[in-house]
Amino acid sequence: MLHPQELPAELPPVPTDFEDTGTAFAHQSHLDLRRAWLLFRVLGRPSLVKGGKWASQLAFGLRLPIDPLIRMTLFKQFVGGERIADCEPTLQQLSQYGIGSILDYSAEGQQDRAGFERTRNELLAILDQAAGDRRIPFAVFKPTGLMRSSLLQKASDWQSLSAAERNEWDEGFERLHSICARAVAARTPVLIDAEESWLQSAIDRMVLALMREFNGQQAWVWNTLQMYRSDRLLYLDDLLQISRKEGFMLGFKLVRGAYMEKERARAAERGLPSPIQPSKAATDKAFDTAVDRCLQQLDRVAFCVGSHNEQSNLRLLPQLEAAGVARNDPRVWFAQLLGMSDHISFNLAQAGYNVAKYVPYAPIRQLMPYLIRRAEENTSVQGQSGRELDLLSREMRRRGLL
Repeated sequence: MLHPQELPAELPPVPTDFEDTGTAFAHQSHLDLRRAWLLFRVLGRPSLVKGGKWASQLAFGLRLPIDPLIRMTLFKQFVGGERIADCEPTLQQLSQYGIGSILDYSAEGQQDRAGFERTRNELLAILDQAAGDRRIPFAVFKPTGLMRSSLLQKASDWQSLSAAERNEWDEGFERLHSICARAVAARTPVLIDAEESWLQSAIDRMVLALMREFNGQQAWVWNTLQMYRSDRLLYLDDLLQISRKEGFMLGFKLVRGAYMEKERARAAERGLPSPIQPSKAATDKAFDTAVDRCLQQLDRVAFCVGSHNEQSNLRLLPQLEAAGVARNDPRVWFAQLLGMSDHISFNLAQAGYNVAKYVPYAPIRQLMPYLIRRAEENTSVQGQSGRELDLLSREMRRRGLL
């Protein structure tokens, strides 16, 4: 159930940086701190990450018992557990520091009806848990967990569907609809993750229909805007106009984006214009502009800044103060992934802002694609593993551990 932060009688100053490692890692024991420090040292070595990816895939193929090793390294850093119940210690720990948990069922590769139904049932179980649990402010899902990506692509291209495909489409939409209906009943907003651009048009149409049906004066259904796409500001403006005309609230999670290399490669292969912004600076500007638009029209939109970029989070804070928006206004949230950017999450929460962590869970072998992406991201994102390692090193020195 969505609950904003409870503010103290006397608020601390608006943060101007996230340098307080004592706050960032207060939840970590000396042992946890050392383990994370060692892990990020490894993740800073691309050759080791590449070799580890190959070795883990080989070991799984040969059915070697490497689960305990993964469980004590990547799994422990980035994952809540294998089942909802396993995530309880993480939920409890985060809530002690004023941070919510977004349970994220992250099993991948289930592109058949049985897999879609398993995902639907898992999401309904998350919402049932959230209905009586103030520690869980949102639910989340990827549309490709509920319907075939090839069907979404065909619908995005406006190709005609066969009778069998129309039935399959109706089944997929019914899954999305049932989850959104349960979200309203549980009074827990649901974040619908973005996918690749060639799937997204169909998703956008479905999400708009669900927003029209369910949102009213409260944003229960949220879409995700990947601001590295050059068309997303126009899309945001269009929806703001529709929302104001038709009288329903919007909800958006704002992110930079997750599929840049894949998007550019596909466009080049097909001789198409790239859907991606021409530069990182252009993406940063689009992201900031989207945040500004949402803040300016807060009477029509709730939004979440889903970013590990320090400046993207910091620049919003004085704007909220200037606009007279309370730090715990339920229409404004910040979110990061579990095990990353704790200096952002914990310092924001300590200052009274609404913060949530994505807490992935699934059987360990179904989670491997997610874990591999986290490892590669911390290797390839400019400065990510180095930043995490620097922060951990500073906290270890502060505690006299290094």
